[in-house]
Amino acid sequence: MDQLCIAGKTYGSRLLVGTGKYKDFDETRAAIDASGAEIVTLAIRRVNIGQDPSQPNLLDAIPPSKFTLLPNTAGCYSADDAVRTLRLARELLDGHKLVKLEVLGDPNTLFPNVIETLKAAETLVKDGFDVMVYTSDDPIIAKQLEDIGCCAIMPLASLIGSGMGILNPWNLRLIIEQSKVPVLVDAGVGTASDAAIAMELGCDGVLMNTAIAHAQNPVLMAGAMKKAVEAGRDAFLAGRMPRKLYSADPSSPMSGLIGK
Repeated sequence: MDQLCIAGKTYGSRLLVGTGKYKDFDETRAAIDASGAEIVTLAIRRVNIGQDPSQPNLLDAIPPSKFTLLPNTAGCYSADDAVRTLRLARELLDGHKLVKLEVLGDPNTLFPNVIETLKAAETLVKDGFDVMVYTSDDPIIAKQLEDIGCCAIMPLASLIGSGMGILNPWNLRLIIEQSKVPVLVDAGVGTASDAAIAMELGCDGVLMNTAIAHAQNPVLMAGAMKKAVEAGRDAFLAGRMPRKLYSADPSSPMSGLIGK
């Protein structure tokens, strides 16, 4: 069976989803169920997972018994902030090791600060975390993050929340071809065709939040994304036909035609 393997654990779904930007926890859970996702990411600095006992707890809607939680460092702009946030997550989640690292460099574009990302990744890997890392689509930085020991590389397709789709497929291909760990597109997916293209390029998975949560019908879009990721993966495994400027080769055989 074709499964995604991250940090030694296998998953049937190659779609990872976020928990932010929904109108309430009920919609969050309905969309996640429709997506078929098994790995669910959550922003430790923005949601309550036990820090405030007086407020609703996201873990009541997304229980760790059913989903693999992926705490992330959304909103962090330095390596120190990111490391501190994930150490808090580990404490709140009883020693949980699998995390998503993102260190942002600009509050307007949310483009990653790769220098601070490299620093944080090195600290976290040494501290025993399994680090899935959000980064630019620079193949050199991707290789350095892999060499540090990150368990998955997550280059952007385009800016976070932009919905612009895959702007540089060639860099993604370079990252995919050189990587010995899973490569997942993270950020920029806007609709189902974007997810399918990412998978057809050879990505091991796709992580998204805004594309589902900001759809007019998030639950319906979540189901569409599930199908797109599955179709894109099947197309990649099947191997597409060669591209040709034109072809005189008919789809049906010419021999044995009626009247000949």
